[in-house]
Amino acid sequence: MLLIILVATIIVSLWADRNPDIKERLLFIPYRVKHQQEYARLLTHGFIHADLPHLAFNMMTLYFMGEYLYNEWMQLYGNAGIAYFVVLYFFGMMVATLFPMMRHQDDPNYRSLGASGAVSAVLFAVILWNPTLSLSLMFIPIPIPAYLFGPLYLLFEYYSMKKGNTGIAHDAHIGGAIFGLLFVLMLDVQKGMQFVHLFY
Repeated sequence: MLLIILVATIIVSLWADRNPDIKERLLFIPYRVKHQQEYARLLTHGFIHADLPHLAFNMMTLYFMGEYLYNEWMQLYGNAGIAYFVVLYFFGMMVATLFPMMRHQDDPNYRSLGASGAVSAVLFAVILWNPTLSLSLMFIPIPIPAYLFGPLYLLFEYYSMKKGNTGIAHDAHIGGAIFGLLFVLMLDVQKGMQFVHLFY
């Protein structure tokens, strides 16, 4: 299932890059969701990206984080683990639109795209599932424990959102991250207690 999501996203993204009209139909445009009931945009935006680096970063993060979580859930929950992962990813994608929807529902010019919200949901599900896992980014080559990486990431996203004018939907990243955390707590509330215990 993870491979299907990856391949489908890459194919649709590359296709839309060559077809501006198609990309326009798939963009997340809160104004049209509210005023023209184009609800499909809550999902379709996650299959297109601004450019190749945007696509590559999201898909690489999804591959490495998603593979880890997918295997963990398959071992623990069996075939139900597949369903859990699908729900995490696609509901994370939709929940990530809530903050932008509230802020821009009456702005006909606002547009966003990309799977970053869904990927954030997967990333933060991994962080809560295994907070001692070492994580690193391309521009931070030193591995950081997940329980430190998560709060730092959220602080950066919040600061960037407040600063504004970055061209990035930081509020969507935060929304996806929150959903990822809540979804893991729904599966196993003890994961939250284990995370808290790391700090005392």
